[in-house]
Amino acid sequence: MNASLNEKLRTVKWGEYRIVDIFDVKNTQSILSRDLDLDSGKTPYLCASAENNAVSSYVSYDERYIDEGNCVFIGGKTFVVSYQEVDFFSNDSHNLALYLKDSKRRTKPIQLFLATCINMSLKHKYSWENSISNKKIQDDTVWLPIKNDEIDFNFMESFVTELEAQRVAELSGYLKASRYDNY
Repeated sequence: MNASLNEKLRTVKWGEYRIVDIFDVKNTQSILSRDLDLDSGKTPYLCASAENNAVSSYVSYDERYIDEGNCVFIGGKTFVVSYQEVDFFSNDSHNLALYLKDSKRRTKPIQLFLATCINMSLKHKYSWENSISNKKIQDDTVWLPIKNDEIDFNFMESFVTELEAQRVAELSGYLKASRYDNY
């Protein structure tokens, strides 16, 4: 992360908010992997893994069990937090899908930022032995950037957009340099 992004994080003000005041929290559907034909379709099948954005396979299954995407996903037993852009199937009803109440703010950059904030705010609290649940999250809080005593969604959007642009530029530079090294 470059100096200007670090400086932005150092100077932003933060406020504590109840998760349920910001999100509608839902338990995901529960589909056992033994009931699926793995790699049979195009819909992500999520588990509570930190690898591959919690996607264990892509499947075709009964659409009645699909969970709506464009949400923050929490793998309940392992406390893995990710952003899920598209509709998905879930392996466990202990998993949670958090839908931002302000639907206008449900952009990818904002939700990536929110997923990180939730992870950082709660990861010390939950583990395999003490898994998160819909009941437990009702009392949990998250630290978010604020401006004028309100959640600063514009900061989240611009920060992640700038961070992505910086990473793309770094990758482009690396690939360009690598290409010339191979000749």
